Amino acid sequence: MEGNAAAWFVDRHVCEGLGGRTAFIDPWRRLTYEQLREGSARFAAALQAAGVAREQRIALILLDSVEFPIAFWGALRAGVVPVPINTLLPAEQVGYILADSRVALAVVSEPLLPALAPVLARSASLRLTVIVTPESETVEIPAIARHVLFGAFTGGPARLEAPVAASADEVAFWLYSSGSTGAPKGVKHVHGSLRATAHTYAREVLQIAPDDVVYSVAKLFFAYGLGNTMTFPMSVGACAVLWPHRPTPDAILELMRAHRPTIFCGVPTIYAALLAHPGTGPGAGSERLRRCISAGEAQPEHIGQQWARVVGVDILDGLGSTEMLHIFLSNRPGEVKYGTSGRAVPGYELKIVDADGRAAPDGEIGELLVRGPSAAEGYWNQRAKSRGTFAGEWTHTGDKYVREPDGTYRYCGRADDMFKVSGNWVSPFEVEAALVSHEAVLEAAVVGHQDQDELVKPRAFVVLKEGRELSPELIEGLQQHVKARVGFWKYPRWIIAVAELPKTATGKIQRFKLREMA
Repeated sequence: MEGNAAAWFVDRHVCEGLGGRTAFIDPWRRLTYEQLREGSARFAAALQAAGVAREQRIALILLDSVEFPIAFWGALRAGVVPVPINTLLPAEQVGYILADSRVALAVVSEPLLPALAPVLARSASLRLTVIVTPESETVEIPAIARHVLFGAFTGGPARLEAPVAASADEVAFWLYSSGSTGAPKGVKHVHGSLRATAHTYAREVLQIAPDDVVYSVAKLFFAYGLGNTMTFPMSVGACAVLWPHRPTPDAILELMRAHRPTIFCGVPTIYAALLAHPGTGPGAGSERLRRCISAGEAQPEHIGQQWARVVGVDILDGLGSTEMLHIFLSNRPGEVKYGTSGRAVPGYELKIVDADGRAAPDGEIGELLVRGPSAAEGYWNQRAKSRGTFAGEWTHTGDKYVREPDGTYRYCGRADDMFKVSGNWVSPFEVEAALVSHEAVLEAAVVGHQDQDELVKPRAFVVLKEGRELSPELIEGLQQHVKARVGFWKYPRWIIAVAELPKTATGKIQRFKLREMA
């Protein structure tokens, strides 16, 4: 039992007399730690009664509601492996993940069923679909061979009182990576990794406390959101706000006013959108706001500076990955250096290597490698990719970085996005950051493109702010702006206005699609 993460994250609080504390709030309910323990015990027993054996997989295709933690911890409690799936993925990609992971059971939010019913019906391994519906609604369920409502599934008297004995090194759950190319990869994480991220980033950087209230824009099915919303607050008996709907600026600000979170977890696109919203001011609606963090993509320097001026709280920008479960490189309270990803999170080691695997000196761009306690066991059924990413104790991030003389790390882009201009490496992110610092630009993406002499030069795609149009004068202004900020040879020779940038379901820019457009 000691190694089973459910014992430490769930049962411990009840045993210590804190069962009455609120763990989660969604639009319909509040869930205490005692109710979470009870619900997860019933879910675990229901899995056993349904014939889902230990180490089998179940899919969680859930919007953010209290059923997610009940199902996640109930699965771990029973020794079953939950596989959270991105609810924003197209149905065919969900079908691929169901087939790849060979899940025996799926827990699905009812609003997702119309799109997913065909792929659920085609799943060869799926024996039962458990459907989550808001308590206040009567819904029509699409024709699915074997299904049951969540309340009926967990409504029996049986409970698995104690989590099954498990080693800290035993696989606990999978997360599918959101790679911008190729099929998603199943990333296998062990029980001990959940506690490791709580003891490193959550305790040492976030400095989370029992009276904190956390709201994360990133959903629970993301590695980033899983830590922010679930394991980090649960590590200290704190509370998290769950929002199942789209995180628009209006919705975020309303949630901030209603629940007054102390910790807000965002992504660069959301911070930019909030700063463009006229309702964003001190505390972004919460006078208790004390900590803001960002990950997913590097935070442009001017966004952090503007947020600090307008909202009054620094953004702690950091780098994490699905393979490492959460953030391992980050700015820290009182040590923010905007434009960088900060320093290694305590408990992790970093190194930058050149193309030959040799250590790169300070100031030289290379690939970032990380070593730490939360690295995944590997990819499911992808041995070659596992060997290419997990090199002994070191994990290849695929990110290009440069280490500054002061020991901070500056992001330079993904390894496959870099290109040379006039013999010098150009980081797309560096040019993009310069472009979005211009008052007319909301978002930007840069790729390499051959000119008439077959020489590679930067080509930019920009999303302009409302009311702005791409004129020859604005193009010239943007080019001069980039020259002044990051260097003459890095300015985009072509600038194209688009309504939106192609992105993955996790919000990362798909530059390969822009290269195809070019």
